[in-house]
Amino acid sequence: MTMASALTAAGSSPAGAAGAQGPAQSSPGAGSSPPGKAGRGAASVELLGLGSERSGGPLRGGHSPSTPGWVVSATSTQAAGGSGGARARCSSPAWPTGPGGTDSSSGGGGAPGLAGRCGRAAGGSATGLRGGSSSSSSSSSSSRLVLSASAGARACSFFLQSLTTSFMCRWRPAPLLLLGALLLGAALAVDRSNFKTCEQSSFCRRQRSLQPGRSPYRALLESLQLGPGAATLQLVNEATKVPLLLELSGLRENTTRIRIRELHPLRPRFEVPDVLLGEPQPEPLTVTGREEGSLELALGPGGHRLLLTAKPFRMDLLRGRRLLASINARGLLVFEPLRPRPGSFSDKVSSSLGSLWDKLRSLFYSDPPKEPAEEEAAAEGQEGGEGTENTDSQSEKPTEEATEEPGSWEETFKTHTDSKPNGPTSVGLDFSLPGFEHVYGIPEHADNLRLRTTEGGDPYRLYNLDVFQYELYNPMALYGSVPLLLAHSARSTLGLFWLNAAETWVDISSNTAGKTLFGKLLDYMQGGGETPQTDVRWMSESGVIDVFLLLGPTPAAVAGQYAALTGTQALPPLFALGYHQSRWNYNDEEDVAAVERGFEEHAIPCDVLWLDIEHADGKRYFTWDPSKFPQPRAMLERLAAKKRKMVSIVDPHIKVDSAYRVHSELRARGFYVKTKDGGDYEGWCWPGSAAYPDFTNPEMRAWWASMFAYEQYEGSTENLFTWNDMNEPSVFSGPEVTMHKDAVHHGGWEHRDLHNLYGFYVQMATAEGQIQRSGGRQRPFVLSRAFFAGSQRYGAVWTGDNAAEWEHLKISIPMCLSFGLAGLSFCGADVGGFFKNPEPELLVRWYQAGAFQPFFRAHAHLDTVRREPWLFGEENTALIRAALRRRYALLPFWYTAFYRCHRHGLPVMRPLWMEYPEDTTTFAMDDQYLIDRALLVHPVTEQGARGVQVYLPGKGEVWYDVDSHQKHHAPQTLYVPVTMSSIPVYQRGGTVVPRQDRVRRSTECMKGDPFTLYVALSPQGTAEGDLFLDDGQSFDYATAARYLHRRFIFAGNTLTASSADPRGSFETPAWVERVVILGAGKPAAVVLRPAAGPEARLDFQHDAETSVLTLRKPGVPIGADWAIVLR
Repeated sequence: MTMASALTAAGSSPAGAAGAQGPAQSSPGAGSSPPGKAGRGAASVELLGLGSERSGGPLRGGHSPSTPGWVVSATSTQAAGGSGGARARCSSPAWPTGPGGTDSSSGGGGAPGLAGRCGRAAGGSATGLRGGSSSSSSSSSSSRLVLSASAGARACSFFLQSLTTSFMCRWRPAPLLLLGALLLGAALAVDRSNFKTCEQSSFCRRQRSLQPGRSPYRALLESLQLGPGAATLQLVNEATKVPLLLELSGLRENTTRIRIRELHPLRPRFEVPDVLLGEPQPEPLTVTGREEGSLELALGPGGHRLLLTAKPFRMDLLRGRRLLASINARGLLVFEPLRPRPGSFSDKVSSSLGSLWDKLRSLFYSDPPKEPAEEEAAAEGQEGGEGTENTDSQSEKPTEEATEEPGSWEETFKTHTDSKPNGPTSVGLDFSLPGFEHVYGIPEHADNLRLRTTEGGDPYRLYNLDVFQYELYNPMALYGSVPLLLAHSARSTLGLFWLNAAETWVDISSNTAGKTLFGKLLDYMQGGGETPQTDVRWMSESGVIDVFLLLGPTPAAVAGQYAALTGTQALPPLFALGYHQSRWNYNDEEDVAAVERGFEEHAIPCDVLWLDIEHADGKRYFTWDPSKFPQPRAMLERLAAKKRKMVSIVDPHIKVDSAYRVHSELRARGFYVKTKDGGDYEGWCWPGSAAYPDFTNPEMRAWWASMFAYEQYEGSTENLFTWNDMNEPSVFSGPEVTMHKDAVHHGGWEHRDLHNLYGFYVQMATAEGQIQRSGGRQRPFVLSRAFFAGSQRYGAVWTGDNAAEWEHLKISIPMCLSFGLAGLSFCGADVGGFFKNPEPELLVRWYQAGAFQPFFRAHAHLDTVRREPWLFGEENTALIRAALRRRYALLPFWYTAFYRCHRHGLPVMRPLWMEYPEDTTTFAMDDQYLIDRALLVHPVTEQGARGVQVYLPGKGEVWYDVDSHQKHHAPQTLYVPVTMSSIPVYQRGGTVVPRQDRVRRSTECMKGDPFTLYVALSPQGTAEGDLFLDDGQSFDYATAARYLHRRFIFAGNTLTASSADPRGSFETPAWVERVVILGAGKPAAVVLRPAAGPEARLDFQHDAETSVLTLRKPGVPIGADWAIVLR
C-alpha cells in the first residue's frame, strides 16, 4: 500500500507534517484521543482524497455528502456487539462434490448473498484516504465540518507542501468533478520528481563521470599472503596513495569471493551482517604461476584460475582456457576512503599533531619497516621530486577543498539536506562478461526479465522506496532490492552477488568492439571470432566491496550456489498457497462475515481474509478498532470454524502517542531509530506523526517478536498471520518518501549504510514472533513489501501497488520470474490491480494468471469499486470459480514444488532457459514460464485476445495440453486459439503431476482427500514425478522427520510408487483415486501389485483419439509401495 491521494490524520494534528527540514512532530489537535480512551467514542479528522464516488464503502452501503466545499470528516463511533464462534465444518449445500466421493461433513445455511448489497454499495459511499466510508448503520454517528473554498484550498496547499508525495483534497461541486477526474488521472502515476536520478545522486554522478580507461590502482604483488581461507594483498591508488586490502577466497560450491577494504580506515566501514547463512567455507588457494607484474591462483578443485595483473590492477577468471569474467578490466574500481573534511578543525588538528609527532618521534625512535603500500607511496613521492610532506602540506588544503565535488560532504534534494558527516564513501567495481549477451536479476524493477543496456539513460537503481503507482519498463527503484545479477549463454551460467545494503546503481552495457587485447587473444586461443560481451558496473554509496562470483556452470548450479550463501525459500504453510481475499479495507466484523459468506454461497474456495490498516485503533498496530472490531477473537474463531485464516497488517511506523503502550515501551527502552542529533527519529505516515523502531538492533527485534504473543497482541489467535507493509521504510515527510540517510541506527551506523536491510529485518522479526508464539512448532506466514537478499527465509513478497491495466498484468510475469531468480520464489501480484477498477475481462484474465503464480491474492485500493469474485455477473463468476478450483486441484503439485525449492534453491516459477539452457529461443522469453519442471504456462494478457503464440521447448520432447490432452512434439511454436475460459497450460512429457480434484472450501479441508496422478509419457514411454506430504503447518517435517516424500516412476509399462526419502514417515488416510496416463496405448489388462497382498485387476478406460488411459480407483494408500502393470 502506498501513500495515495490523501492523508488520514487519524487522531493527530497535521501541524507537524511540514517537516521539510526535520521530522514531523505530533501535536494534540482536533480528534486526538484522551489517555485511556483511544479510538472509543473518539473523533477522527480526515482530509478526504479525490477518489471514486462509487467506491470503497462497506457492503451494506452508505451515503455521500452533497454539501459543496472542501470537506473534513469528523466521525464519532461507538462499539458494536459481536457473536460467538461456530462449529467446524468443511462444506455447505452450495459446495459440490468431487469425482469419486462426497464431502464428509454437513453444511449449514448462509445469509443472503452479497451481490445485491454490493450493487447498492457501488453507487454509495465516497471515502477519504484510508478513511472507509460514512455508514448509515445505527452503531455510528457522524458530523462534517465544511470549510470555505479558500480555507480548504489553504489546507490542501499546506499538505501538498508538507509531503513529498502528491495527494489531493476533494471538492464537492459537480462542475468541478471533471477537473477532479483529470487531476486524479495525473495523480495516478509516479511523480518522478520525488525520486532521484543518477545525476541527482552525487556519488552516482561522480562514479559515472569516471570513464573507462587506465585504472589508477596497482596491486603490490610482493604483499601477497596465503592463509588457510584466503589470499590477501595490498592495492594502492597511485593518485591518492591510499592503500586498500584485497582478499580473495575460493569457496565450496564453485564460488569465488572478492573483498576490498581500506587497509587503515579512520573508522570501521559497514559490512552487511545477518544475510549470509554463516561464514562461507573456503577452499585452499595455491599460486600456480608467477611472472613479472602478474600471478596466477588456482581457486580450489573446480578447475578455475584467477590471473591477477598488477599494473593497472585487474583480475581475469578462467575455467580451463575459457575466460568467464574480467574484474576492473575497464578501470572503474572506485573506493572513496574515509577522511576528515577538508579545512575542518579536526583535519587541521590532525595535520598539526601529526607533524609535531613526526618531529618528536625522529628525536627518539628509528622508523620500523614500512608496509608495502606505504613504501610504494614514498617511492612515488621521491620519483616525483617531491617529498610526502609536500603532499599533505597545509598550502595544498585550499586547492583540495576548492576541487571537492559538489555533494561530497552535504547534499540537498528538494527541501531535504543530507549532512554526510563521513563525507564521500562510495565504492564501485566493473565486471566484463565475455560470451554473455543476456543478463537477468537485480529485482525489483517493473521491466522485462532480460535486463536492458543502460547506456543513454539511468542505471538500474537498488534503493527500497515507496513508489506510488510505478511506471513500467524503466530502471527506477521500487520496494525491494536483491543485488544479484545472473548472466546466461548457451555454454554456461554465472552470477554476481554484490553484498552491499546501501543505495546502489547498476550500469549494463553490451560491448564487443571495446574488448581488451587480452580478451581478443583469448578469443583467438579459444578458436572463435569476435564474441559478444556484457559489461556490468556496480556503484554503492557506502560500505565495502564484497562480491561473490557464482561460477555455475549451469542455471541449477548457480541457484544452488546462491542458496548456499543466503538460504532457500522457507517452506510455507499449506494454507498460504491457497487463495487470499484482501482489500483496503474490510470495514468491520459484519463486512468480514458477509465476504466470508459470499465464498460459501458461490462455492468458491478461499483460505485467507485480510485486514488492512483501518482495522487498527487509529493506525495503532497490535490493536483493534473497538467500534469496528469489538470482538476480534470471536471473529477469528468463526473463520477457524470454517477452516480459514486471517492476515492483519502490522506496519513498522509507530504512532507517537503517550497513551499507546507500544510507543511508550519503545521510547522507554530506547529502541527507536535516532536522528543525527541523538533524538528519536520521527516522520509522517499513516497514523500522523510516527517513530520508527530500529530493527537493526537485535534486542529491539526480540522485543518486537514478543509482541506477537497472544497475551501481548490482544484478540489474536493461532489463525492470525501478518502483513508487513510500508517497510522500505516509508516516511511521507522524508526525502524520496523514506528515511533520512543521516539517521542513526544501533551501533552508530548511518541509515545510508544499511537502508536496504530495514525491510529484511522487519520481516525477520515478525516471522520470529509468529514462531515463538507457538512454542517454536508452527511455521509463520509473513508478507513483506520490502526485501533484500535472504528475505526468502522469512516469507512471501509481492510486486507492490500495481494498477488495473493490461500492461500491469503482463509485467507481473517477468517481475515474479526475476524475483525467483534472486531466491524469492514466493511471489505474486495484486490480482485485478491495486489502483483503478478492472473491466470484467481483465479481472477474469488476472485470476487465470494469478492461479498459476506462487502467491495468489486479490487486493484493491480503498477508492476502487468492490470486486469480490461474484460481483461481475454469473458468467464471469463461473470463470473465476473455475480458475480458483484449478489452483486448488494442483496444490499437491505446488506444495511439492515448494518443498524442492526449499531443499535445493531452484525457483518454483522459472524461465524456460533454466530447464533448456542451450535453447537460445528462450533467452529473452518472459510471457510464458515453467512451474517447477513439469508445467508450462502461457497466461492470456492481451485484451480481446483470440489466440496466443506458445513455444514448446525441448528437442525430441513432447508436451500435452492439460485440458484436451492433445500431444505436441517439440520444439515448435503453436498458435493456440483461446476463449474466455482458456488458460494455456501444458504438461511436459516424462513427468508425473499429483492432483486433488475434490472441491473444498479451503486447503485444511483437503487433508485426507484422495489423489489423482497425471502421468505424461515421454517419447521413450517413461515418466517420473514426486509428492511431498506433511501436516502442512509445523516444523515437524524438519525436526521430527514427520513427512512422506513419494516417488512415482513409469518405465517398461509399469508405474511404481516408492519412497523418495526413507528417513520420513507420516500417517495419512489419503489414497490414489485415479491414474491418468497421457500418450498411452490400449492395454489388454491392467494389474495392481501391492507391496503386500495379492494382485488385482483394475478397471480402465482408453480414449483412442487422445491416447489417454484412465485407471479408476486403484484404492492403494498414497504412502504405500505398489506397482501398476499394463499388459
